Amino acid sequence: MTILITGVAGFIGNQVALKLLTRGENVIGIDNLNNYYDTKLKENRLNRLKGFDKFKFLKENIASKNLFSSLEKYSDINRIIHLAAQAGVRYSISNPHNYVESNLVGHLNILEYARSKKNLKNLVYASSSSVYGGNTKIPFSVKDNVDKPISLYAATKKSDELLSYSYSHLFGINQVGLRFFTVYGPWGRPDMALFLFTDSIMKGNPIKIFNYGNMSRDFTYIDDIVNGTVSAMDKCPAKNDKIPHRVYNLGNDKPEKLVKLIELIEYHTGKKAIRKLESMQLGDVQNTLADIEESKQDLDFYPKIKIEEGVPLFIDWYREYFKL
Repeated sequence: MTILITGVAGFIGNQVALKLLTRGENVIGIDNLNNYYDTKLKENRLNRLKGFDKFKFLKENIASKNLFSSLEKYSDINRIIHLAAQAGVRYSISNPHNYVESNLVGHLNILEYARSKKNLKNLVYASSSSVYGGNTKIPFSVKDNVDKPISLYAATKKSDELLSYSYSHLFGINQVGLRFFTVYGPWGRPDMALFLFTDSIMKGNPIKIFNYGNMSRDFTYIDDIVNGTVSAMDKCPAKNDKIPHRVYNLGNDKPEKLVKLIELIEYHTGKKAIRKLESMQLGDVQNTLADIEESKQDLDFYPKIKIEEGVPLFIDWYREYFKL
């Protein structure tokens, strides 16, 4: 099979590509290498893939009109894992147009490309736990109403789900949307809590703790997310489904307090955090917890890595990457 992966220089996309290449698949990777965070990190992720003969990279913006012509020569693409997006809840407040371009126009372009591929088997795309907004019902279920997003980022991800559903209904495209819950681990994003906190603590800089630390997250280790994503591609709904579109939660099924994350970083770095307590950030949510019963049943998704194991694995990578 030949798989198109968008966002291949991103945190999740890069590790999904690595897993698929390791099992012998052909991978076409797309990324625009934007400067939302350090492009050197993205380039170093890409370097992990360039040793594989079956990997080809295209520097392209999924929202560009050039997307179709750039992919034209890859006629054998028969699966898509669409992970490219403008990420970040807080960044969406000050940079809304970036989200409309990447998450809406870009997603539509991928759907149109999928529609043009007569030999396409399935399409897996990234949604987000952010779609649950201020939902107070715990755990978050894919059956819950998610019509009240509290950030633009969440609104774009919910819109992507609606667009995908309509394309599955109209054109019979097999699709699975994955709502990721707070992904962390080696090669992670510098704007995420674990990376931010570790970096600041190691450098002796203060860390901002929102809602005065009264927050919890369903932290999910990258290897578990990768396994769930690949499983979704392999087990995509069949075309004999009335509408071949489904949505699943990929979370750890075990929320952890933000304070515990900080304490684990302190323990494994041997440094104390300088804590700066602040009020809740606009667009943020207090708690997240995934209901993954359907993911277990349909995707054989059973997360294995606990935060007590995952945090030191990240810190080991951080020390090695920055030669500390």
